[in-house]
Amino acid sequence: MSDFDLYYWPLPFRGQFIRAILAYAGQDWTEHDSDENAALMARPPADQPVPFTGPPVLIDRRTGFALSQMPAIAGYLGERFGLTPDTVEARALVAKTANDANDVIDELTQFGGRQMWSDASWREFRPRLIGWMALFEEIGQRNGLSISSGNYLATAEPSTADIIVSTLWSTMGDRFPPLADLCEEKAPNVWALSERMQNNPALAALRSRTRDTYGDAYCGGEIEASLRKVMR
Repeated sequence: MSDFDLYYWPLPFRGQFIRAILAYAGQDWTEHDSDENAALMARPPADQPVPFTGPPVLIDRRTGFALSQMPAIAGYLGERFGLTPDTVEARALVAKTANDANDVIDELTQFGGRQMWSDASWREFRPRLIGWMALFEEIGQRNGLSISSGNYLATAEPSTADIIVSTLWSTMGDRFPPLADLCEEKAPNVWALSERMQNNPALAALRSRTRDTYGDAYCGGEIEASLRKVMR
């Protein structure tokens, strides 16, 4: 029996952060398909394992504990598997990192596809995306991150923050090569960290399995199609 149940759509996107932390920690999990996700969402809150409006949802089979919201799940798994730094300040920065990553992918997808990208709107957004890259780069550099070495928050070993940063930029870059090039140019130390982390055997295996399972898919639907159109 697997260690966890993960409810998320058959896409990398937000659920990939949870998969990456689980993989890095050496855990097994069971993925539930779209019909099972939809059925869980349709239940009244009183009948849900944790009241939620959208996945990801993670259930720890060891205890039955259930949690939604990517940053909250990332924080829980970090604590559960010793991937969280020792100081309260660094723990707060891990939480900030998870929330920053959540914000980036929300903005990249126009908050769930409320609007589609046009060439004009993408040109307007591109400097903001570069600003996000600069933000991640500055935090890493303040903590001694370099092209060849270092972790995102200056921890002796990679923390949840490193897994999140790597998952954010490498998944995006794998699906949209122009964004990989942009990140490497504008945030070279963060990009190098992302690639180093993806060389970890567990994360490399997840990356390969993700490609085999989901192909080029990122967030799905019309919003992904509009992203691909403006980055053609």
